[in-house]
Amino acid sequence: MRNSTDSFSIDIDLIPLGGKECIVKTSKGSVSVLVCGDRDKPALITYPDVALNYVSCFQGLLFCPEAASLMLHNFCIYHIDAPGHELGADVISSDEPLLCVDDLADQVAEVLDFFGLREVMCLGVTAGAYILTLFAMKYKERVLGLILVTPICKGPSWTEWIYNKVLMNLLYFYGMCGLLKECLLQRYFSKVLFSFFMRHYCR
Repeated sequence: MRNSTDSFSIDIDLIPLGGKECIVKTSKGSVSVLVCGDRDKPALITYPDVALNYVSCFQGLLFCPEAASLMLHNFCIYHIDAPGHELGADVISSDEPLLCVDDLADQVAEVLDFFGLREVMCLGVTAGAYILTLFAMKYKERVLGLILVTPICKGPSWTEWIYNKVLMNLLYFYGMCGLLKECLLQRYFSKVLFSFFMRHYCR
């Protein structure tokens, strides 16, 4: 690298699952959807967290051959990226109106209509989990089940905000150290799973 900076970019190819990317025009704007698998199988829609797309959010799951083959064997996966979060997205113009989470939930319904899907399983992460929860509350008849990873239901408290800042600084200055791993495990898993993990894998 010629210029040393604090950030870098990596070119990532699309996940090699034989998917086809579609741009779906909705009443609230265009949405990028990657469809992977046989469309005759039950549908599983995914929705990533804020500032992530399907690659950055679900690559750990989908690059695992066992998980990917299990999911594709049983489902046709529809990866929905929020507007402006898709791979190679342009900067969103300041003239465009900002979408609220209710608008994003309605966009999910329009995506299902576009593909002719009546009922789906939903997999969402953090903000994506919140959007899919709103979708499920508005369109109960269209949801077969929800898989929610660290869903949020309200704004973060001051203590949570400080906790996140401490975690980010630990990661920045010390990398993935033991203390940070323990904090992340404690944050994202229940006390039962955390104690099981600590007993069996950290000794």
